[in-house]
Amino acid sequence: MKKILYTLAAASAAVLLASCTKFLETTPTDRVSDALAWSSEEYTDMYINNFYAFIDRYGQFGSNQFSGNLIEGLTPMLKYASPTPGSRAGDSNNYVFYPERITVSSNLLDIWPTTYERIRRVNEFLANLPVYSHYSPEVNLRYEAQARFFRAFLYFQLARRYGGVVLYDNLDFSIDKARATEAETWDLIARDLDFAAQNLPRRWDSANEGRVTRYAAFALKSRAMLYAERWEDAKVAADSVILNGGYALTPKYEDAFAGGNSESILEFRYDPSQKLSHAHDRYYVPYGDMLAIGIDESGGSAGPTQELVEEYEDKSGNKVDWSAWHTGSPVATRPPYENLEPRFAATVLYNGCTWKDNVMDITETGNHGRYMAYKADSYAKGRTVTGYYLRKFLDEDTDFQYIYTNGSGMTWVDIRLAEVLLNRAEAKYRINGGGMDDVNTVRARVGLPEKSASGTAVFDAIRHERLVELAFEGHLWWDMRRWRLADKEWNGIRVHGMKVDGTPGSYTYQYVDADQQDRKFLTRLYTLPIPTSETDKNRLIEQYDEWK
Repeated sequence: MKKILYTLAAASAAVLLASCTKFLETTPTDRVSDALAWSSEEYTDMYINNFYAFIDRYGQFGSNQFSGNLIEGLTPMLKYASPTPGSRAGDSNNYVFYPERITVSSNLLDIWPTTYERIRRVNEFLANLPVYSHYSPEVNLRYEAQARFFRAFLYFQLARRYGGVVLYDNLDFSIDKARATEAETWDLIARDLDFAAQNLPRRWDSANEGRVTRYAAFALKSRAMLYAERWEDAKVAADSVILNGGYALTPKYEDAFAGGNSESILEFRYDPSQKLSHAHDRYYVPYGDMLAIGIDESGGSAGPTQELVEEYEDKSGNKVDWSAWHTGSPVATRPPYENLEPRFAATVLYNGCTWKDNVMDITETGNHGRYMAYKADSYAKGRTVTGYYLRKFLDEDTDFQYIYTNGSGMTWVDIRLAEVLLNRAEAKYRINGGGMDDVNTVRARVGLPEKSASGTAVFDAIRHERLVELAFEGHLWWDMRRWRLADKEWNGIRVHGMKVDGTPGSYTYQYVDADQQDRKFLTRLYTLPIPTSETDKNRLIEQYDEWK
């Protein structure tokens, strides 16, 4: 079976990579640095390994997607427990209630300066390759293809936030340069990914396992071309992965986003033993996990909402009627959690489920999980304001004392086969109204029956599958922006939770308002602003109309 995995680098190179960081951060100032970087493939590999770290930076465990917050905190599917501004605290609430606080000078979603610094690093590599490399043409092409893959990856991050941006495909980083059009920006991304797909191997040898392959390039292109609304290009790129890549959906959904398997196409592997770790578990574990090792609670930063829970069908593929729990009064009947399709239990921790051999008791006094009303305290301290916790991405098997001391090692999977199938489904829908075959392929993995649909119902089915299948993988907010639906569906709404009272065997369940005020989405957020620091120094750049 063909199986290519993507990671920062082999653990054996991690220390050497760190030792090279200093002269790779800026343009080398002397020939010694250049000579060292290109003196052997081993050192050039370590040079280019720096670019693999970008997969982490813009992922859900990284710091650049939304300043360390999960981007779903800006959607109705995830509610942060704190009203106090701060990363993994009240930043998301601040933006969904007061989006006008996003300005040209204050924007936690901004990535402009850091991303251009990274693009410069990639362009330095590409400029130095023909000057200093003494390798064969074949080896040079593989290096160029990797670098151009990551340049496309970086420009994609810019394009989906801003649209048309300033383009640099060489080292002429003029301070004064105008923005390119949106079409020109997508053209550069497509060219770089086409080059990468043409020149990267289908798979690498075992010594280079973890490097990007042609199928990673095709997969990223299938995603990027949806944003560009180039439907045929998105479909062709997805076809290349699905028909030729040798990938397969994992038998179990919970394995699909764990990495290192037949479904993963682009991933970043962490290794706490090599000081490559993240803190996701520490911030999102349920109440009780930290107390078990004698540490004050600081988990439970955000929890899934009742709105997300109600998106899940039952195991027979039927829409569940939740109206009996919407009265606002306590209801003795237990919600049908155990009858929901498998992706629910793999994504959400709920009252009565088992976590780390403990039965979750998410009441106001629970020892394994604990509920509190929103605004009852400044910070979560392990508690949830929705009655639910994230299960997805948490490592149930790792000793929490180890995680607390060393950080978490769960892999970040940036692109997997299920997403590519749903990318192709959407492209087919835009081309000829099709796509249900790919939707049903994704549904079949969890034992759900096939759906039939036509017209706009196909798009509704695609939306539903993307929301549920890819929950908390960093897509929904961007999807709603590119579909221009956020201002229509996310204005004047509130999210809800399920407050549990009582004791096992005599619980009551109450549908509660977890927001306590209406949310807003401004149409100008479909394009994020260029930061003032850039418009002040670039005389040719023009601020987007929405932010003038």
